Amino acid sequence: MTVVVVTDSSASLPAGLTADLGVLAVPLHVLVDDREIREGIDDYDIDYGSSQVTTSAASPGDLRTAYEQALELSDGDGVVAVHISRQLSGTWEAGRQAVRDMDAADRIRLVDSLSAGLGTGLPVLAAARRARAGEPLDVVYDSAVAAASRGRAFIVVNRTEQLRRGGRLSTAAAFFGTELVTKPIIQIVNGRLELREKARTRSKAFTKLVAAAVDAAGEDGAAVAVQHLGAAEAANTIAGQLRDLIPGIREVIIAEFGPTLGVHLGVGAVGALVVPGGCG
Repeated sequence: MTVVVVTDSSASLPAGLTADLGVLAVPLHVLVDDREIREGIDDYDIDYGSSQVTTSAASPGDLRTAYEQALELSDGDGVVAVHISRQLSGTWEAGRQAVRDMDAADRIRLVDSLSAGLGTGLPVLAAARRARAGEPLDVVYDSAVAAASRGRAFIVVNRTEQLRRGGRLSTAAAFFGTELVTKPIIQIVNGRLELREKARTRSKAFTKLVAAAVDAAGEDGAAVAVQHLGAAEAANTIAGQLRDLIPGIREVIIAEFGPTLGVHLGVGAVGALVVPGGCG
């Protein structure tokens, strides 16, 4: 390939898929007491409800190492690096710092996915498939930017306490009142987490989640991903509903949220992520 695609572990793509497409993933970090866990590399047993668990972006050094490796693997054209929204993590900024200090900076393009989880992973797929087809750097970069700009992400969480604690959700969370009797649906807009609506029960929240994803997908086919943390049965059910309801659906990927997102979303979270037009 003339272009190699790099991402970070929060993209949540299945390892077999990234290996097949030659994508390099840089691990983000979870800090549990005095222990640092590298997402996707180290074994972990995390209490997602603990206030002692925090997350950390990839360092400029880690990213520089990955970019340099990708440059060596590329056939002369360059690297496209697609990372979690800069509004949610310092990883994109760390990547910018890494590139600034590299001699081959003109051969590395950074993309803010404007999303997280498979909301980042789907633009990675769009870029990697173009790269595998032998497309030049500008085409690979543009495909990632286009997929990121079209992408929509919706997530049902059991409680917003962890999002509030981590500062990832605005104080508008008070709109939901008593969380014991409401289930919030959040969305990612321009890279930021926003509260979309509420439901009184989990089943009604899932119905609203599916409706939002179907509406966002449009009529011309879409790439779809469903993510969850400890809610495989619900994720599979929602994936089946989306297959039935979205016309011309291109693909459906199901995966768990990794620990760096799980710390903020909490157990039981389920997300639906769509890219209208697909990622081919």
